[in-house]
Amino acid sequence: MEIDGGEFERKIFVKQDAAVLLARDISQKYSYEAKANGFARSEHIAIGTATDPYQPAEKEYGVTRACLEELAKREGLSISIVTKSNQIVRDLDLLKVIAEKSALSVNITVTTLRPRLARLLEPRAPRPALRLAAVKELGRAGLAVGVSASPLLPEINDRELEAVATAAREAGAQWFYSGVLFLMPASARQFLPFIREKFPKLAKQYEQWYGKNGYAPEEYQKQISERVRRVKQKLGFASRPWEGMRPAARPAQMSLGWESGNAA
Repeated sequence: MEIDGGEFERKIFVKQDAAVLLARDISQKYSYEAKANGFARSEHIAIGTATDPYQPAEKEYGVTRACLEELAKREGLSISIVTKSNQIVRDLDLLKVIAEKSALSVNITVTTLRPRLARLLEPRAPRPALRLAAVKELGRAGLAVGVSASPLLPEINDRELEAVATAAREAGAQWFYSGVLFLMPASARQFLPFIREKFPKLAKQYEQWYGKNGYAPEEYQKQISERVRRVKQKLGFASRPWEGMRPAARPAQMSLGWESGNAA
């Protein structure tokens, strides 16, 4: 999305009819009963991939909870949630209902264990200890929960990778993953000045790596991938459940010669 990254700080748009729209989309696209899927497999519903579903505004508007209420009415869905807020435990009652009827996985983002660094990098997010406590509470409630340590920032939080993974395991996380920082041009226009101000010694490196390319050098990415692989193996993390947790496909229903929607 090529817009001014600063807009995310100044403008908050609330889709107050999101739950109504979701209810419509579920019946058309995301459930086993959807004809568009050949009555075979539900599309995966990923919550939190574009923006955090538990922003501070959620306390006032309850949009995410309203959507979860719709999901709790259905069954046979495949759902994942990504958030860096412990506010998610507010909805434990709904999450447990959803997990009983559908495949649900929850991912809590923890990129550092240092409160001061977390406050600098994620000024409006709960401190790391609260997020890890949320992991523990979700796990104790019987939910499938893992930890994301993304994004990994070169020379800023990448040295904590093993420590974050260990803390995640101790909190009961079932899986762990991390990826190196990727910067779209709009994000780079906000982030690179931040690096120059807060981490001046790293400014040259970040300009070289991200000034004209959204990706860190391939060799560095390979090194991080190998570290993640080793720490997951050492700590006994399971694989991420994106595919494995999807409900098994039902056999395609044979046509009866009339549209089900036309039945009296």
